[in-house]
Amino acid sequence: MLAKQKAKRILVIDVDVHQGNGTAEIFKDNKSVYTFSMHGEHNYPLFKEKSDLDIGLADGTSDKDYLYLLEKNLDQILPEFNPDFLFFQSGVDVLATDKLGRLALSREGCKMRDKIILKLAKSAHIPIVASMGGGYSTNFLDIIEAHANTYRLAQEIFF
Repeated sequence: MLAKQKAKRILVIDVDVHQGNGTAEIFKDNKSVYTFSMHGEHNYPLFKEKSDLDIGLADGTSDKDYLYLLEKNLDQILPEFNPDFLFFQSGVDVLATDKLGRLALSREGCKMRDKIILKLAKSAHIPIVASMGGGYSTNFLDIIEAHANTYRLAQEIFF
């Protein structure tokens, strides 16, 4: 997108439970891409790359604290970076039922997370790509519903 001049400033919002180490490494020297990762501090990978902004969360972080930190940081990033495109990694391994995630979001909390990000893109008129990621709950229904909620919300908000 940058090379074809379809975007000038891209914001990557990675809220999978694992740090967005891939995008952090790939774009570490590219000032046209801002990488924001909100992840489990004590989760894989052990050695973290440096994103433009990393929010490492304590094990057991639940809806209230998670959503507060998400909104607070997005409210600062958006006006400072002023992106014209947004990539959203919407991992659902943040759920309390996830056997690997170590965070404690409810399905409703995960849905609110997605709503915050999708509404932000809509209200700021920023095109967005949402990618599914992560999800290792023992109850497979939790994974399916959490992922489906992302796309239900996108339909509701954008259409």
